[in-house]
Amino acid sequence: MTAEFLSKTILGNTVMDYAMAIAFLLGGVIVINGVKSLVLCSVRQWAKRSFFEVDPRLLNIFSKALVRLLYIGNISLAIGNLALHPILDETVSSLVVIAATVVAIQFISRLIEYSVRSYFLKKGDLELEQSFSALMPIIRTILWTIGAVFLLDNLGFDISAVIASLGIGGIAVAFAAQGVLGDLFSYFSLVIDRPFIIGDFIIVDDFLGTVEHIGIKTTRLKSISGEEIVIANTDLTDSRVRNFRQMERRRIQFSLGVLYETSKEKLEVIPAIIQDIIASQENAIFDRAHFASYGDFSLNFEIVYFVNGGDFSLYMDVQQKINLAIFEAFAKRDIEFAYPTNVTYLKSDTSKEEPIQVATQTTNNQDS
Repeated sequence: MTAEFLSKTILGNTVMDYAMAIAFLLGGVIVINGVKSLVLCSVRQWAKRSFFEVDPRLLNIFSKALVRLLYIGNISLAIGNLALHPILDETVSSLVVIAATVVAIQFISRLIEYSVRSYFLKKGDLELEQSFSALMPIIRTILWTIGAVFLLDNLGFDISAVIASLGIGGIAVAFAAQGVLGDLFSYFSLVIDRPFIIGDFIIVDDFLGTVEHIGIKTTRLKSISGEEIVIANTDLTDSRVRNFRQMERRRIQFSLGVLYETSKEKLEVIPAIIQDIIASQENAIFDRAHFASYGDFSLNFEIVYFVNGGDFSLYMDVQQKINLAIFEAFAKRDIEFAYPTNVTYLKSDTSKEEPIQVATQTTNNQDS
């Protein structure tokens, strides 16, 4: 009775064939779970012995994809032992291909997202990580589009017309949104090349400010005067950007002028005075001070020193202290600063009289 039941034919297969397929399917599930536990345990043990740190998230991504593919293969092999109608057999094969393609796309997408997040996490740049996360839907769309084309090709469809349509549509979209696409690719350049990061003080052409946000289309700066400057990413990649983040020290050069009536002894001592003043300032390194030139109304000195650090406020604080100290030192030694002076010569009508010299002084009140 049992032999007759097992040999009974249903839809072209005996009951024994169905029982073997179910047994193969269940046995495969047991083996897959066992392999999963064994492989994961082995990897963890190997990591402990080799002192190699394995990220659980990365291990989870690979294990999920592998287990799903094994399940799909197990189902395919179990059903493959049955004699199915050609249409049903083709349907099962198509479903297996679709399932495998979906698993592969999900695996690649998660692997890309993990790699990007790990890269920015190591860099400690959470702002750019969030910006790049906004692009993940676009990346997933591209992956699913490629997967769909691959799937249609494996299912026997003629994809040449589809590819041609996508090409024509892509060209049309590219022309219509070339500005947006240009900024998008420029954003990728900024993220990968990293010429600046959030918080850097940069100068782009005539614009300067602190980087506050790097977006997909634009980058925003906070200017010194307080307003927000929005610059397209394409303009940034096409411009020369001056970044002050790597500035370890700032070179400062300034000049001052004293009256022509200043004595030689005072002129000789001025460089030493300035050197002592700069050397006494914190975060300042003296380089040189020289009597550089004869001006229209002054004897000009050129001074060069360095400030340890690239912060502009620090430089201005040091310069202010130096200026006040020079002013005080010159006042003690009766050394007068020069200012624009006009000298007018008047000659009397009597030829026997000596020329009379009258000096008039005018001060330039324009802001420097």
